[in-house]
Amino acid sequence: MRQTIAMILAMGLALPAAGHAQGALGNLAEETSVRDGEIGEGQFQTWLSGFRDRALERGLTEATLDRALAGVSYQSDIIALDRNQAEFVKPIWTYLDTAVSDLRVSNGRAAVAEHGALLDRIEDRYGVDRHVVAAIWGLESAYGTFRGRTDTLSALATLAADSRRGAFFEGQLIAALRILQAGDARSGDLRGSWAGAMGHTQFMPTSYLAYAVDWDGDGRRNIWGDDPADALASTAAYLARFGWVPGQPWGVEVRLPEEFDYLLADRDVTRMPSQWAEIGIVATDGTSVPDHGSASILLPAGHEGAAFMIFDNFAAIEHYNTADAYVVAVGYLASRIAGGPELEAPWPRHLRGLSGDERFELQQLLTDAGFSTQGVDGKIGPNTVDAIRAYQVAEGLLPDGYASTTLLDRLR
Repeated sequence: MRQTIAMILAMGLALPAAGHAQGALGNLAEETSVRDGEIGEGQFQTWLSGFRDRALERGLTEATLDRALAGVSYQSDIIALDRNQAEFVKPIWTYLDTAVSDLRVSNGRAAVAEHGALLDRIEDRYGVDRHVVAAIWGLESAYGTFRGRTDTLSALATLAADSRRGAFFEGQLIAALRILQAGDARSGDLRGSWAGAMGHTQFMPTSYLAYAVDWDGDGRRNIWGDDPADALASTAAYLARFGWVPGQPWGVEVRLPEEFDYLLADRDVTRMPSQWAEIGIVATDGTSVPDHGSASILLPAGHEGAAFMIFDNFAAIEHYNTADAYVVAVGYLASRIAGGPELEAPWPRHLRGLSGDERFELQQLLTDAGFSTQGVDGKIGPNTVDAIRAYQVAEGLLPDGYASTTLLDRLR
């Protein structure tokens, strides 16, 4: 089973997940991060000296390192953000309230109107729906109005030296330095989110190296400047690289039959829409969903929330950010920008999301009860969903795989 229930930050900006961040370089460094407690400035400088040696071994020049690392400093507030990410607490409906607000929809329509000719050409080149590209732009930087002010090199160095994923972020720092060495950007250009994502559509450095394009032909892949052309084209190129199917929707809101077998709501269970229609799964207007391709059923809020029939393009967007809430937000915002309706099904707003501590506790209790989550990390990913479903089946509960406070109370 492959269903991710992780929730992402309900601010104007969506922060990058590992799926978008991992790119051309992978994990290049030895594991150097501190797991317990926070390092100080002295320890950070020691780490930075060791990093410099490793960077030289990987082809960075003395001149690049002298120039780029001179202003790098330890940022303790970034560690606090990394260890207390709201995306693992907020329910999807709270996220969508902001991510697909009326203001974001209207601003998106204005952005598409202003840049319509550019977006049309990008869609012609890469086959990616221009409204989806615009929706990512809207979620990542509010259509370019807030591209982030954090110094990328300091952010990545801090996270590499003192975070849960030190090796990953060291690879990102190496990539950022390669961007500078290649002349695509100056140190002052590299600003973005606290987690190292940059530009109009918040590319991580490895993703930039692998997938960014020079749309305007000026010799630079400039995703940072006021002109969004390179960034929007790079986003379309990225989605096309990861399997975007032209003309196929990301997903369709559907109605489930009363006697639906919730074990079928699993990313590994795929059928053509006409086959789903045979067991009563139809669009919200009561018609059969066209056979756009093989699809699965997604319940991002369990059996009490909206249900979606999702296609391969859901997985393409998922490469940009692995959280289901993010992918649903991109697809839903794109639909609204294009003039589509609001979601029909209500969300279970009487429920609250599990806190970080409660997620750890849920995983530990499931594992102790014989339903292993394959690790206790506080993230409700596919292994935890599998464990929840197995527990629900064993207990005679409705097996929707949703991590709720009611489930936690029962386990307690």
